[in-house]
Amino acid sequence: MTKAAALLLAGSLALAACASDEEGGSSSGGNGGSEGDLKIGLAFDTGGRGDQSFNDSAVAGVEAAIEELGGTVQELSPNDDASNRAELLTQLAEAGHNPVIAVGFNYDDVIAEVAPEFPDTTFAQVDGSNADGAKGDNVTGLLFAEEQGSFLAGVAAALKTETDNIGFVGGVQSPLIEKFEAGFAAGAEAVKPGIQVQVQYLSPAGDFSGFGDPQKGKLVAQGMYQNGADIVFHAAGGSGKGVFEAAVEAGKRAIGVDSDQYLTASPDQQAVIMTSMLKRVDNAVENFIKAYAEGDVEGATDITNDLSTGGVGLSESGGYIDDIADQIAEFEQQIIDGEITVPTTP
Repeated sequence: MTKAAALLLAGSLALAACASDEEGGSSSGGNGGSEGDLKIGLAFDTGGRGDQSFNDSAVAGVEAAIEELGGTVQELSPNDDASNRAELLTQLAEAGHNPVIAVGFNYDDVIAEVAPEFPDTTFAQVDGSNADGAKGDNVTGLLFAEEQGSFLAGVAAALKTETDNIGFVGGVQSPLIEKFEAGFAAGAEAVKPGIQVQVQYLSPAGDFSGFGDPQKGKLVAQGMYQNGADIVFHAAGGSGKGVFEAAVEAGKRAIGVDSDQYLTASPDQQAVIMTSMLKRVDNAVENFIKAYAEGDVEGATDITNDLSTGGVGLSESGGYIDDIADQIAEFEQQIIDGEITVPTTP
């Protein structure tokens, strides 16, 4: 990712943070939502707008599309126990929003129930596959090779560690987040065989509180630093804020996730965020909306974003990995060329 592109994303996230984050809130851009413009529905994952990570990256993608194409967006967030996901999608579709975008794998079951009820509505699900068409022929999966970007994060951590001891904090133990863990550990091992990688998840499978508990993220990261880690990588959504706080207090380093978290962090946290594993949800969402506007969405298919498409990668903000950029680039090319196959399970 270029620094210019990172700054563009940061600007979008900053605009997102300034807008209303109330359930059912809407925003518009571009041509201002006049008749004939896009009317986009966005159903957030746990944490909603303002997480400075996964959800905000989706917001940035929607806003970029609206800036170019015109239109409006209605945003809805799950309730505290996330039991109303189906209602969110139904509400957006009934209100005539099209396309409707569900953010997160947690929508797997409900989108399969809702989408067939609205055959004239085009749906997309971030982190949800529909290659087999089981969710309906009007659903597109927006997927990512998180393990590939995480491999590079592991390479960076192994090249920078002074203790040969690093950590991984996962939000919720699930196949998706385990892809981050697997890639991170594999990348570190490729550089330093035998390196110690501490791993801990904030909540078990089925309990999504781990994506929205900064205090628990801080406690877990503190334990890792106390046990010798000098770099901790988080894939924990909003809980990652706590990981950064722990890094500041310990005088150690951290690696962000999804968006370039250096650009939305406080100055003291910027001093410890050495890089972020970029998962370009913004690009995937923006490109999907553009394809929809052009009539190029087929449905019952997946679009995978990986290193070869720029869908994942590492941020460069702060300049903390500039001195190892060549080594990271070598591993990246080996993955793209198929010389390295990154595991997707620990």
